[in-house]
Parts: sequence; C-alpha cells; structure tokens
Amino acid sequence: MSLAGASVLVTGGSRGIGRAISLRLARDGAARVAIGYLRNDTAAEATADELRALGAEPVLVRGNVSSERVLAEIAALGPLAVVVHNAATGVARPALETEDKHWDWTLNANARAFLALTRATAPQMAAGSAIVALSSLGAGRVLPNYTLVGASKAALEALVRYLAVELAPRGIRVNAVSASLVETGALDHFGNKEELLAAARQKTPAGRMVTVDDVAGAVRFLCSDDAQMVCGHVLVVDGGFSLPI
Repeated sequence: MSLAGASVLVTGGSRGIGRAISLRLARDGAARVAIGYLRNDTAAEATADELRALGAEPVLVRGNVSSERVLAEIAALGPLAVVVHNAATGVARPALETEDKHWDWTLNANARAFLALTRATAPQMAAGSAIVALSSLGAGRVLPNYTLVGASKAALEALVRYLAVELAPRGIRVNAVSASLVETGALDHFGNKEELLAAARQKTPAGRMVTVDDVAGAVRFLCSDDAQMVCGHVLVVDGGFSLPI
C-alpha cells in the first residue's frame, strides 16, 4: 500500500515504539499522522514537530483511547489507511499481589481498547487498509511480574484473529507485531529493568537487542502491498530471543 496522501493513526504514538512508527509512516508518505497519547503534552508536541519536518500534518489526540470522547475524536478523523494500536499500560506485579482493579485497568487499556478502536475506525476504512496491534512475547511465554500484561496481550492476539476473519471480506487486514524487549521509557515501570536488559543483550542470537526502528519496519511491512495475504498473523520481531530452550 502506498501511503502517499494517506491519513494514519498511531495510539501511544508520541514516545518509544509508537513515535518510531509514526515517523516511519510519515517518511513513507503519510500526509496526516494522528498520534494518540495519554497525558505527556511535551513529548506529543516534540513528535508533532518531527512529523511537520517530514512534511506530514500531525493531529494530537489526547486522552484514554478507550474513552467515548477520544473514540469520537478518532472517528471524526475520517477514513484512515492505517490504524496502529500501540498504546499499552498495565500493573507489573506477581499474580498473587494483584487486585481486581489492576486486572480491569490492564485488560481495558490493552485489549478492550483495541476492540473499541477498531469499531470506531473500521467502518470508514477502504479496501486495502490495514490495522496492526502491538503485542509482546509475554502473550505466550511467562515473564516475571507480567501476569496481567501477558493475559491482556494474549486477549489482544485473540482479538486480532477474530477481527482479521471478520474484516478480511472488506479488504481490511488485521495483524499484530510481537517484539522482544525494546529499550524505551516503558521499562522504567519494571523494578528489574537492568536484569531484563542484561538478559536481552546476552540471550538474543542475532547479537543485539531489537530497536524501535526494527518494530516500526515490521509494522510498515504489514501495511504494505507485500503483506496483502497476511491475515490474522502475529509477526515476532525478537532476533531469535524466544527460540532457544
């Protein structure tokens, strides 16, 4: 798919992986890039400036992507060629130290929001459009203190499959990218950050960690004409990290 003149949306698009995806789509020709973000206005404005420098019109959508107000703003954007659900959050604790409110927050932000976002955008999307969700290896593997996020990402991947089948007859592709550990500010929420980084550096067969640009490239592939028959797939981008026993 050519992005020339296209409008796209990236939730969680102001920082980290989302920022890299937003900039990649702009570099590849997107004329308007809407970036959803929760509350960091400084980061959003900085990314908006970078998008303008690339010749794209930035649109800032502030707030929780699962809220009715934000979903209405997103629906008002009009037809989108690409929708990327990258926004994510969650409570990082051992399972027995979690509470129901932590479950509700994490599952709503990571899985229910994806379904709501698709309901808001898919009806206006043309054949050839693409929806991509960002998952993680914790959807199928057990990572320390990752119970709730892992469960939410597993739900997200199930939604990708169901939505892919439902939307494929309309010519809309739904897929996911699952990356291994990427060094972004999101890791600051994990008390064992340095341990996680050391493991990623030592145990990735490819010899280096996955970068935000690696993930952005995978997302771009799933939005391209080369991926026309990729449907309901979870593309793992981990340098082989998940392969050795």
